[in-house]
Amino acid sequence: MPEPNATLASGLACPVPVTEYDRVQLGHGSGGKMSARLIRERFLPLFENDVLRRLGDGAVVPHAGPDLVISTDTFVVHPLEFPGGDIGSLAVHGTVNDLAMMGADPLYLSVGFILEEGLPFDLLDRVVASMARAVRDAGVAIVAGDTKVVDRGKADGMFINTTGIGRIPPGVRPDPELVVAGDVLISSGPLGRHGIAVMAARGGLGLAAEVESDSAALHPLVALLRDRIGGGLHALRDPTRGGAASALNEIASTAGVGIELAEELVPVPGVVRAACEVLGLDPLYVANEGVLLAFVAEEAADEAVRALRSHALGSEATVMGGAVAGHPGMVVLRTGLGGRRIVEMLPGDQLPRIC
Repeated sequence: MPEPNATLASGLACPVPVTEYDRVQLGHGSGGKMSARLIRERFLPLFENDVLRRLGDGAVVPHAGPDLVISTDTFVVHPLEFPGGDIGSLAVHGTVNDLAMMGADPLYLSVGFILEEGLPFDLLDRVVASMARAVRDAGVAIVAGDTKVVDRGKADGMFINTTGIGRIPPGVRPDPELVVAGDVLISSGPLGRHGIAVMAARGGLGLAAEVESDSAALHPLVALLRDRIGGGLHALRDPTRGGAASALNEIASTAGVGIELAEELVPVPGVVRAACEVLGLDPLYVANEGVLLAFVAEEAADEAVRALRSHALGSEATVMGGAVAGHPGMVVLRTGLGGRRIVEMLPGDQLPRIC
């Protein structure tokens, strides 16, 4: 891929964002710069240890036998049900996928429900049934749980926390530090469907076609990549909060490489693009829950795409860019007009309460 213009970042001027707050803002949950600062300044100094410091989607922990991966996440979404999913299936898929992005096979989940006083039982029953189906389909088991009820108006109906445990098979362990210049970036499917589906479910978008969330468990795709390209699989991310832009900025920073995207290759469905234009959003920042981004060695790229396309969840897999030696730590989009623009990590909040 061509090297970017050395003067790419020169002459650009943006308003200086507010960075000092004396209380929590919605942007602190965006998965972007504010989230990173919150973690770096208020949690890491007190919880510091070698495992936590890596800040991956999960944590590989020492174990007498195959390494285990542990991941935890809390899910808040409004509305609780949306086209293609609900908070129950979302909680299962989100945690299973965090384990899978570490190269692990998911095994067990714990689940904690925070229920708001007045939540209708028929809605709770639908969410729990959906979660049960998602667990069965993913081949994992819920082995522990907890339930709390809070006062009316304190929980948007329901919050769910899930913790997952998975096992890494020997031989392949994807890690952003393995990404090098020349690696190819592959998306397993179109971007932006989950975030737009949730926004549409809130009403008022007036879309000509219904958008369904892509929420799904992605470990079958990871297993295919492990089996078909082995060590050619360098890194994985599921672009949830903050979308592809934030996920790619994290990888660029960790690996010390630049990342270039080709605008014409970024897979965005037409209905998602139209909704983003109406809302003034960039699809690269919209959340996904059933898409993975994979960095693979250049010689393994064709086989990786074939492997992903052999499964229904990856039938639209495509190359959308790659890692380069220039502009380390930065993500750059090559536009259809031949220009380039910097794709920064989401500075604040774009779509609150979507995952």
